[in-house]
Amino acid sequence: MTAVSQSGGQEQRAEEVCVEFCDVEKSFGSEQKILDGISLRLPAGTTTAVVGESGSGKTTLLQLVNAVLRPDAGEVRVFGQPIPQDDLVSFRRGIGYAVQGAGLFPHLSNRENVELLAKLAGWSASRREARYLQLLGMMGLDDEISDRYPHTVSGGQQQRVGLCRAFMLQPRLLLLDEPFSAVDPITRIGIYQTFAQVKAREGVSALLVTHDMREAARLADYLVILARGRVLQEGAVSDVIAAPADDYVRMLVKEQL
Repeated sequence: MTAVSQSGGQEQRAEEVCVEFCDVEKSFGSEQKILDGISLRLPAGTTTAVVGESGSGKTTLLQLVNAVLRPDAGEVRVFGQPIPQDDLVSFRRGIGYAVQGAGLFPHLSNRENVELLAKLAGWSASRREARYLQLLGMMGLDDEISDRYPHTVSGGQQQRVGLCRAFMLQPRLLLLDEPFSAVDPITRIGIYQTFAQVKAREGVSALLVTHDMREAARLADYLVILARGRVLQEGAVSDVIAAPADDYVRMLVKEQL
């Protein structure tokens, strides 16, 4: 059975959708809705960027996918399946997560940070070592950083270590919450290139949250523009840039590209 996307008239089979939001709503207390009737079908095997200013609901959207939050209404499905009510540990092992500033544990070495989830998942020491060294090589990191602590390496190296950790369990889906925003612009370009290469090699789907349209255009294949908890426009990056749906989207494209 084939489902039809509302964006661009393109057909997407269920197995070609990595994340689906079905009329999702989310509020905090009596405040205005953070997400207001969000319906999206995000393509698998690609990077989708969710772009919006602070308070638009983009991080909340990401947290719903990882079941850190639950929707007040509607449903979130990951690779065609609803998010389980229990056994979230197993569910989350299929999802990698990278955040702004790398989010590394300061009391653990870089190696321990990367291997932590695999250790908790019961991987053998030899399997952890093989995967760790593989990721280190793919990320362009030298083994000499392994026994050092995060604060003793550069910001760019920390971010690469954070990406190693996100990729460690060979996830099907990667969630990225503005992971490159704390890195200087020159270093960021190199990380963009490395990330794109590793993502392609690993064959993972990715959902990137960012306020930076340049970053979205550089890394993503599919684009979602969010404002005040609503989807203003979605579609292939090139389509959104070529034909902004309203003045807000037009402003983002004009000012940031």
